[in-house]
Amino acid sequence: MIGGRVQKALSGFYYVDTGTQILRCRARGKFRKEGRSPLVGDWVEVQELGDGEGVLETIRARRNVFTRPAVANIDQLVVIASAAIPKTDPFLIDRVAAIAALKACEVVVLLNKCDLDPADELFSIYTSAGFPTLRVSAETGEGLRSLEKLITGKFSAFTGNSGVGKSSILNALAPDIHIQVGDVSQVLGRGRHTTRHVELFRLPCGAEVVDTPGFSSFETDELDLALKHRLPETFREFAPYLGQCRFVGCSHTKEKGCAVLEAVQSGAIQKSRHASYLRLFEELKPLQDWQERKR
Repeated sequence: MIGGRVQKALSGFYYVDTGTQILRCRARGKFRKEGRSPLVGDWVEVQELGDGEGVLETIRARRNVFTRPAVANIDQLVVIASAAIPKTDPFLIDRVAAIAALKACEVVVLLNKCDLDPADELFSIYTSAGFPTLRVSAETGEGLRSLEKLITGKFSAFTGNSGVGKSSILNALAPDIHIQVGDVSQVLGRGRHTTRHVELFRLPCGAEVVDTPGFSSFETDELDLALKHRLPETFREFAPYLGQCRFVGCSHTKEKGCAVLEAVQSGAIQKSRHASYLRLFEELKPLQDWQERKR
C-alpha cells in the first residue's frame, strides 16, 4: 500500500500523487456502497498495479469536506469576486463564508478585475467584516504578490461565480499551467464555464491551489441543520454582540433589544452582511430535525 493525495478526479478515475509518481486509480466499490466518494485533497491509500495504474483502497480521516467546490482538507477558501462584468452578488460570498466558518476554514476575499472597477463597496464590506481582502488584476498583475503571501504554504481552493477570473489568476501566478480561460457574455453578464473538473496545482511560490468549476447558481447541498443551528456564529462580526440581546434565543432578525440589530443600525455591522444573514435564515428555516435523520 502506498500513501498519497488525490490531485484530480475525472471520468471515474482518481489521479493520486504519491510523491514520486501520479497513479491513475479506480476506487473500490465499497465507497459507492457506503455513499462516499474520494475528493480532490483527500489523503488516501492505494494499491499499485503497475504501468501507472492503481486501486484506491482507503480514504484517511478528513479535516473538512465541501460539496461545492468538491474538495477536502483545505486550509482556506479564496472567494474570487468582481464589481466588473460579471458582477458578484455579495450573498454568494457571504453564503460561502458561512459554510466555511462552520467547517473551521479561513476565507480570503479576492476582488479581481480591479483595473476595470476597484470594487470599493465590496472592499469596504469585507474589510469591515474582518476578512483578508485583496484587490487584484490578472490582466495587469496588480496585487498578485500580496496574494502569493496569503496562499504560500497553504492548501487553498479558488472558488466564485463563473467568469470572475479564477483560471486567469492561476495562469498569472503560474504561466506554465496553461488553464483554459473563457470569455464573459456581454448580454447575460456572466461567464462561460471553462473549468470542468476540480484539480490541484502546485505553484512556484509554494502554494497548493485547487481550481474549481464556477458557480452559475447558488447550490443548496450544504444548507443543513448544522448551519441552521449555528448560523449567527458563522458571521464573524456578530461575535461581540451574541449573548448581549435582551431575550434569550434571539434570532437577530426583528426582535426588540437585539444587540446585533443595534450594531447594524450603528454601522458596526454592514447592512449587506445582515441582509445575507436574513436570506440564509429564511432558506434554512424550513429544515426540520427529522430531515437530517433521514439523510
